[in-house]
Amino acid sequence: MSKRMNRLMNLPVYKKAEEVYELAKAMVEVMEDTDKREAEWFSNEIMSNATMILGKIANAEGGGLYSLRMYNAVRIRLGIQDMMTAVISTEMFGMNEDDYVQLMRDKVEEFRIEFVAWIRGFDKSNDIPDDWAIRFDTSTPEQEKLEELMFDEDKFFESFDDGDDWFDDEDSKEGDDEDDADKPK
Repeated sequence: MSKRMNRLMNLPVYKKAEEVYELAKAMVEVMEDTDKREAEWFSNEIMSNATMILGKIANAEGGGLYSLRMYNAVRIRLGIQDMMTAVISTEMFGMNEDDYVQLMRDKVEEFRIEFVAWIRGFDKSNDIPDDWAIRFDTSTPEQEKLEELMFDEDKFFESFDDGDDWFDDEDSKEGDDEDDADKPK
């Protein structure tokens, strides 16, 4: 095995992607026992995305340009989302057990943590201008603050707590006043 291939296969994000792939394969094998015609479509959706994720990690590692690496990262994110939609749908349609869905959610969360660490290591200085004006910058102060809030539920919900009652309907309050104005005094 080449040094480059060995390096790729030892990346934590690649190892987690392989775990996602293996779980996807196990889920699809269980689905083969169902008589539902939709099972084939969901199986293809799950496996094609699980496979694509591995390929896009390899593509990102093979190219050094920041924009190309981030393009692959975006495709990986979309692939995970599409795969999870199919996984959840299989449970809804009775083709899969809820246990598999939860296992996949847990495995995807493990992958996400490695994925975020991986893309933060991309070299932003190794890039060329792009005529499409797309810039992927994941380490802005605003993004870091948002991520800090997202991963701490208490802080996340506190950031919305400004004393207002979220369940008060502003329109109904205004409407009540108008109704009162129409009433004879």
